Amino acid sequence: MLDVRFDRQFRTPYSEGYFIIEEVTRIGVIELHFTGVNVHATLILERELERADIVKLIEQIDDDLVMTADTPREDLLVSVYSGKDIGFYNDDIIEEESDYLDDDIDETAEESAD
Repeated sequence: MLDVRFDRQFRTPYSEGYFIIEEVTRIGVIELHFTGVNVHATLILERELERADIVKLIEQIDDDLVMTADTPREDLLVSVYSGKDIGFYNDDIIEEESDYLDDDIDETAEESAD
């Protein structure tokens, strides 16, 4: 059995996103999208879990996050993915990376011309 907590990442009028934390380690993220009758969820796990633990985690997500959202629902539809975090990007980081790549391309072109 997992002992997890959910740390809110974002909230809009129709969606919410949470980091899933076990002790001090992030083990995944969940994004919830509330529609008129259903809640669509994307669960990304950053470590392998047994099928039974995935079902229990989804039940906890339903109890702790979906049912407390004051939005009626007929069904919770969850897509589960396994993945790993490879980075965080924002406008500043993308601009820095782009400048770095442009400089690298310019240097390579100069070396080829010689």
